[in-house]
Amino acid sequence: MGERYPHMFLILLLFHGAHAALKDPVQKWQTLGGQRPLVIARGGFSGLFPDSSQFSYQFAMSSSLHDVVLYCDLQLSSDGLGFCKTGLTLENSTLIAEAFPKRAKTYKVNGEEIHGWFALDFTADELYQNVTLIQDIFSRPSTFDGAMGMFTLEDLVGLKPPHLWVNVEYALFLQEHKLSAEDYILGLPKDFSVAYISSPEIGFLKNVGAKLKKSNTKLIFRFLREDVAEHTTKKTYGEILKDLKSVKAFASGILVPKEYIWPLGKDQYLRLPTSLVKDAHALGLEVFASGFANDVSMSYNYSFDPSAEYLQYIGNANFSVDGVITDFPPTASGAVACLANTKGNPLPPPGGDGGRPLIITHNGASGVYPGSTDLAYQQAVKDGADIIDCAVRMSKDGVAFCQPSADLSTSTTASTSFMTKISTVSEIQNKSGIFSFDLTWSEIQTLKPDLLGPYTQAGLKRNPAAKNAGKFVTLPEFLDLAKATNVSGIMVEMEHASFLAKRGLGLVDAVSGALANASYDKEGGHLPELMVVSDDTSVLAAFKKFPAFRRVLMVDETISDASAPSVEEIKQFATAVTVGRGSIAQVNGFFLTRFTDVADRMHAANLTVYVGVLRNEFMNLGFDYWADPIIEIATYAFHVMADGLITDAGAGGCRVLAAAVASLFLLLLPSHGFH
Repeated sequence: MGERYPHMFLILLLFHGAHAALKDPVQKWQTLGGQRPLVIARGGFSGLFPDSSQFSYQFAMSSSLHDVVLYCDLQLSSDGLGFCKTGLTLENSTLIAEAFPKRAKTYKVNGEEIHGWFALDFTADELYQNVTLIQDIFSRPSTFDGAMGMFTLEDLVGLKPPHLWVNVEYALFLQEHKLSAEDYILGLPKDFSVAYISSPEIGFLKNVGAKLKKSNTKLIFRFLREDVAEHTTKKTYGEILKDLKSVKAFASGILVPKEYIWPLGKDQYLRLPTSLVKDAHALGLEVFASGFANDVSMSYNYSFDPSAEYLQYIGNANFSVDGVITDFPPTASGAVACLANTKGNPLPPPGGDGGRPLIITHNGASGVYPGSTDLAYQQAVKDGADIIDCAVRMSKDGVAFCQPSADLSTSTTASTSFMTKISTVSEIQNKSGIFSFDLTWSEIQTLKPDLLGPYTQAGLKRNPAAKNAGKFVTLPEFLDLAKATNVSGIMVEMEHASFLAKRGLGLVDAVSGALANASYDKEGGHLPELMVVSDDTSVLAAFKKFPAFRRVLMVDETISDASAPSVEEIKQFATAVTVGRGSIAQVNGFFLTRFTDVADRMHAANLTVYVGVLRNEFMNLGFDYWADPIIEIATYAFHVMADGLITDAGAGGCRVLAAAVASLFLLLLPSHGFH
């Protein structure tokens, strides 16, 4: 396991530190009893391993908070043994169809005919000896498919989980086939200690509750879609929702889809929250929210940051749910332990011995606004970025401005206005484009910015409401903006200087002049630190005459080693480097295979190392990062010891990134310690 997850020891240390930190006095939570919200692992760590498998449950316990609740969806075999498995049929999450190809059946369930392989048609021995588990969501790793068999409730109890939650989804269906979930649960040994029993069927909960009056087990009523009818009362769940007082008569809490609390509009943006949590708490009902996963479509408000979604439910100013049911319990644990209730907390200073890494933008907060626009920079400053950046481009008439690419068709509406300007410039890129140096500044100003994320074609759009928002920023405007903020530094990036010189455009002169006019060439004062960045050593050499500037070499290509001669050559021109993630962590088949020694060799030569670009979209992350951008942050911050992290995270991404780095950093301080 350690070779498969080379940073696992680090992550476990962080959560061990979180456990220690949580022992310290903290403000009271807005849960029903004032305790912090529970993390409930649906089928274990089902975002990584096959649902309800041994590895899934074990990993949930080892990578989450110490009091994680393990969630078991109860299935019964034909001879009445309880298994944990989500879903009514087994063919999508097991290889049962290969083991028993002719045993599929069709049953009417809740008025609907369902065809498949049902657990109740097989003996416990048949399931236990012949059926292996697979990942049922195809975007998740298939590495562990077929490696583990069905897991019984007794097996789960044998792992000695801190808390156990049993969900009975189809009690009436089982009863129709002469199987009783009620008898099974009531017949469990006392040492099984089931903390929670949930069901969407009122009749089942009432029957079980009547016989568990002296038990500490909590009964939880699970709400399905609002338009679905509940079996016992024949009322829809929407109707029952309006009469929570009746639920209090047979349950101590409710389990609802997360949209019951924060509704989602058709445009995928959040609407105002409902009063459900407060209403339920007023009646003495706990509220648990379900449907959390890192690798599914979520509201654009979260900018693909799953931690931000958890905080919406546990860390907002008005209420907190009592627990979240998730496929990714480590992420929920991190949100509870490290991020909740941190708003307004000062960040520790970056840099220095043991200091946190710098938070460096990539074209501003380009995950929420079009890159390099005034709005992207303003958002980055608001979110707490340490360094804001400007990738300098040149117009045909010599105006220097900030833009993610020299090819304007990738970040503006140029393709709709200047199709006649399309050309191929091999010195810039292999494909054709519409380039800034072929348009005058007045022509460029007729365009609109365009927010295009790297995974738009895969359906992961970035903040469509701001698709064409903001205005272009010239280099002088960027420098003035930086001076008017509290950022500690700026990066000015220069590419293709030699090509532009052939076109009569002096990139170095334009940048030098703008910096001098803004007084950045003068030592001392209170201006932000200036870094000049380029992939061209001759450009960096041209700035040697400015001792106040830090020169940074941009290493564009992916490298796996940094030889002593190459490092010494870099030191002739630069005091720092920016490197891509692939030069630090090598990936094969979406899993990390090794960390290179590039950062170590650079550090040994006293070169500062900045790593990027970090993005929130789960498709950007190797499976080792658990579809959680903060796990990647922790890896580069505390394993690689990067001096700075370059990110285009938006919608508070820089803020969450900074808070995550700061919180994880604080957990490693001696004052918290690891006990």
